[in-house]
Amino acid sequence: MIEITKDTIIGDILDVAPQTAPIFMSIGMHCLGCPSSRGETVEEACAVHGIDCDKLLELVNEEANKNTEQ
Repeated sequence: MIEITKDTIIGDILDVAPQTAPIFMSIGMHCLGCPSSRGETVEEACAVHGIDCDKLLELVNEEANKNTEQ
């Protein structure tokens, strides 16, 4: 099981769960390929983009673990 927290780096999420990219894109985080995403935490990105961090984490964790739950 993958556990993504507010302290997880966006780039690390995309490395282990690339299927989460559309979630980030849908809420306006279009710079997934930019250098900032390699060093920015989920919490930092949410603050910059005015996104509720807890709601985003719920969506991202659900998607990241969709095929790992059995």
